[in-house]
Amino acid sequence: MTGVPAAAGGPARANGAAAASAQATGAAGVAAHGQSAAGPRGAAVAASVPDGSGGGSGAPDASGASGGVAGDVASGGGAPEGAKPARGGKIAAAAVNQASVWNIANLLTMLRLVLVPAFVALMLADGGYDPAWRSLAWAAFAIAMITDLFDGHLARAYNLVTDFGKIADPIADKAIMGAALICLSALGDLPWWVTAVILGRELGVTLLRFLVIRYGVIPASRGGKLKTLTQGVAVGMYVLALTGWLATLRFWVMAAAVVLTVVTGLDYVRQAIVLRRQGIAERKAALEETEG
Repeated sequence: MTGVPAAAGGPARANGAAAASAQATGAAGVAAHGQSAAGPRGAAVAASVPDGSGGGSGAPDASGASGGVAGDVASGGGAPEGAKPARGGKIAAAAVNQASVWNIANLLTMLRLVLVPAFVALMLADGGYDPAWRSLAWAAFAIAMITDLFDGHLARAYNLVTDFGKIADPIADKAIMGAALICLSALGDLPWWVTAVILGRELGVTLLRFLVIRYGVIPASRGGKLKTLTQGVAVGMYVLALTGWLATLRFWVMAAAVVLTVVTGLDYVRQAIVLRRQGIAERKAALEETEG
């Protein structure tokens, strides 16, 4: 009689040892897979699993436990029941998905906004005709125009586009150009009609974009970019106290800028008309298809 319990106890102890061994193997596999798939955080999740069963199957399965948990960890899925989520996970994800307002592109835009009153003060200092002050005003204007070339590119290339940048960037562009033109006309260096044509075109195109935005976006053309560059060079030359052949040269550069301003403005009007017609036609076709 004593031999039967002993024999029964033997397999029981053997099964218990096997289960313990499988459970230890499963935990080791989970830790190994978690460490390789997700680093220390994966190991922490694996270590938090209470047993090697990975569910309510009764018999522990080392391969099933390690594969299931490691798959969850590697794929970024939910942690097993009982595992605590990593602290700051949601905050880190939000930081990745949303660029900070204080990024390099927006900082350049802010610098351009700050340079506007500084430029006006330098431009009008000592009556507005001192070559030294005009040279400093030109430096401020040049920095503003150079940052205009880079902030938009940086925002798009490094995914730094923000709502602030979308609003502040065009305001900064028009503010520095408008300030320079008005100062030059007020000092008698540039005819008022030139200032009116350039500023009127800029404000008109901006308004036109808003009017047709329901049908689509008017992209910036190469002519528009060339216009901006020519305007910047021409206004910069007028800010400097140039004489002789350089003064004659700046007149022709400004004339080219005015021509490009008018031509590209008319082209934007054409694009707006075409875009509106296409949008109306597409809506009409979609409505007829729905009704039919």
